[in-house]
Amino acid sequence: MDIAALITWVVTALGGFYLLGTWIKRGGARGGGSHLPVPVVFGHFALAAAGLVVWIIYVITDKDALAWTAFALLVPVALLGFAMLARWIPVYRAHPTAAGGGGQDAPAERYFPVPVVAAHGVFAVVTVVLVLLTALGVGD
Repeated sequence: MDIAALITWVVTALGGFYLLGTWIKRGGARGGGSHLPVPVVFGHFALAAAGLVVWIIYVITDKDALAWTAFALLVPVALLGFAMLARWIPVYRAHPTAAGGGGQDAPAERYFPVPVVAAHGVFAVVTVVLVLLTALGVGD
Protein backbone atom coordinates (compact mmCIF):
# COMPACT_ATOMS: atom_id res chain seq x y z
CA MET A 1 0.00 0.00 0.00
CA ASP A 2 2.93 2.34 0.65
CA ILE A 3 4.07 1.95 -2.97
CA ALA A 4 0.53 2.59 -4.24
CA ALA A 5 0.47 5.78 -2.15
CA LEU A 6 3.83 6.78 -3.60
CA ILE A 7 2.57 6.25 -7.14
CA THR A 8 -0.64 8.23 -6.58
CA TRP A 9 1.34 10.98 -4.84
CA VAL A 10 3.72 11.27 -7.80
CA VAL A 11 0.81 11.33 -10.27
CA THR A 12 -0.87 14.01 -8.14
CA ALA A 13 2.37 16.00 -8.08
CA LEU A 14 2.69 15.82 -11.86
CA GLY A 15 -0.80 17.26 -12.25
CA GLY A 16 0.01 19.90 -9.66
CA PHE A 17 3.21 20.87 -11.47
CA TYR A 18 1.23 21.29 -14.66
CA LEU A 19 -1.35 23.49 -12.95
CA LEU A 20 1.36 25.52 -11.19
CA GLY A 21 3.22 25.98 -14.46
CA THR A 22 0.04 27.13 -16.19
CA TRP A 23 -0.72 29.53 -13.35
CA ILE A 24 2.80 31.02 -13.38
CA LYS A 25 2.89 31.22 -17.20
CA ARG A 26 -0.40 33.14 -17.19
CA GLY A 27 0.88 35.63 -14.59
CA GLY A 28 -0.65 34.22 -11.44
CA ALA A 29 2.55 34.61 -9.42
CA ARG A 30 2.53 38.35 -10.15
CA GLY A 31 -0.79 38.63 -8.32
CA GLY A 32 -2.80 40.72 -10.72
CA GLY A 33 -6.25 39.33 -11.34
CA SER A 34 -5.69 35.86 -9.88
CA HIS A 35 -8.16 34.75 -7.24
CA LEU A 36 -5.58 32.36 -5.83
CA PRO A 37 -3.35 34.02 -3.22
CA VAL A 38 0.34 33.52 -3.96
CA PRO A 39 1.17 32.29 -0.40
CA VAL A 40 -1.62 29.71 -0.60
CA VAL A 41 -0.44 28.36 -3.96
CA PHE A 42 3.20 28.13 -2.96
CA GLY A 43 2.36 26.90 0.55
CA HIS A 44 0.32 24.08 -0.97
CA PHE A 45 3.19 23.22 -3.30
CA ALA A 46 5.91 23.40 -0.61
CA LEU A 47 4.03 21.30 1.94
CA ALA A 48 3.08 18.70 -0.67
CA ALA A 49 6.68 18.47 -1.89
CA ALA A 50 8.00 18.17 1.67
CA GLY A 51 5.46 15.47 2.42
CA LEU A 52 6.45 13.56 -0.70
CA VAL A 53 10.11 13.64 0.37
CA VAL A 54 9.13 12.37 3.82
CA TRP A 55 7.02 9.64 2.22
CA ILE A 56 9.90 8.50 0.01
CA ILE A 57 12.11 8.28 3.09
CA TYR A 58 9.34 6.34 4.86
CA VAL A 59 9.12 3.85 1.97
CA ILE A 60 12.87 3.32 2.20
CA THR A 61 13.15 3.11 6.02
CA ASP A 62 9.68 1.86 7.09
CA LYS A 63 9.66 4.10 10.18
CA ASP A 64 6.08 4.61 11.38
CA ALA A 65 6.79 8.14 12.63
CA LEU A 66 7.61 9.19 9.07
CA ALA A 67 4.28 7.85 7.77
CA TRP A 68 2.44 9.91 10.38
CA THR A 69 4.60 12.95 9.61
CA ALA A 70 3.74 12.65 5.92
CA PHE A 71 0.06 12.36 6.79
CA ALA A 72 0.29 15.39 9.09
CA LEU A 73 1.80 17.36 6.20
CA LEU A 74 -1.04 16.26 3.93
CA VAL A 75 -3.72 17.73 6.20
CA PRO A 76 -2.82 21.40 5.53
CA VAL A 77 -2.07 20.51 1.89
CA ALA A 78 -5.62 19.22 1.54
CA LEU A 79 -7.10 22.26 3.32
CA LEU A 80 -5.18 24.64 1.07
CA GLY A 81 -6.23 22.58 -1.95
CA PHE A 82 -9.91 22.81 -1.00
CA ALA A 83 -9.53 26.56 -0.44
CA MET A 84 -8.05 26.97 -3.91
CA LEU A 85 -10.77 24.78 -5.42
CA ALA A 86 -13.43 26.96 -3.80
CA ARG A 87 -11.81 30.07 -5.31
CA TRP A 88 -11.31 28.41 -8.72
CA ILE A 89 -14.88 27.19 -9.25
CA PRO A 90 -16.39 30.70 -9.69
CA VAL A 91 -13.60 31.59 -12.12
CA TYR A 92 -14.29 28.42 -14.11
CA ARG A 93 -18.05 29.08 -14.11
CA ALA A 94 -17.64 32.70 -15.23
CA HIS A 95 -18.54 33.17 -18.87
CA PRO A 96 -15.36 33.67 -20.96
CA THR A 97 -16.67 36.90 -22.45
CA ALA A 98 -17.55 38.38 -19.05
CA ALA A 99 -15.26 41.07 -17.70
CA GLY A 100 -11.91 39.42 -17.14
CA GLY A 101 -13.32 36.02 -18.09
CA GLY A 102 -11.37 35.21 -21.21
CA GLY A 103 -9.39 38.22 -22.33
CA GLN A 104 -5.94 39.40 -21.41
CA ASP A 105 -7.11 40.33 -17.91
CA ALA A 106 -8.54 36.86 -17.19
CA PRO A 107 -7.32 35.29 -13.95
CA ALA A 108 -4.44 32.89 -14.53
CA GLU A 109 -6.46 30.00 -13.15
CA ARG A 110 -9.07 30.52 -15.88
CA TYR A 111 -6.72 28.54 -18.13
CA PHE A 112 -6.64 25.40 -15.95
CA PRO A 113 -7.92 22.40 -17.93
CA VAL A 114 -10.87 20.90 -16.06
CA PRO A 115 -9.71 17.27 -16.57
CA VAL A 116 -6.33 18.09 -14.98
CA VAL A 117 -7.99 19.84 -12.02
CA ALA A 118 -10.36 16.89 -11.56
CA ALA A 119 -7.63 14.26 -11.86
CA HIS A 120 -5.37 16.21 -9.48
CA GLY A 121 -8.18 16.29 -6.92
CA VAL A 122 -9.14 12.65 -7.27
CA PHE A 123 -5.55 11.43 -7.05
CA ALA A 124 -4.97 13.73 -4.07
CA VAL A 125 -7.91 12.24 -2.16
CA VAL A 126 -6.76 8.70 -2.99
CA THR A 127 -3.25 9.60 -1.82
CA VAL A 128 -4.48 10.95 1.52
CA VAL A 129 -6.56 7.82 2.10
CA LEU A 130 -3.70 5.47 1.17
CA VAL A 131 -1.22 7.35 3.37
CA LEU A 132 -3.64 7.26 6.31
CA LEU A 133 -4.34 3.54 5.85
CA THR A 134 -0.63 2.83 5.62
CA ALA A 135 0.10 4.88 8.75
CA LEU A 136 -2.64 2.94 10.55
CA GLY A 137 -0.93 -0.30 9.53
CA VAL A 138 -3.69 -1.52 7.22
CA GLY A 139 -2.34 -3.92 4.62
CA ASP A 140 0.83 -4.90 6.49
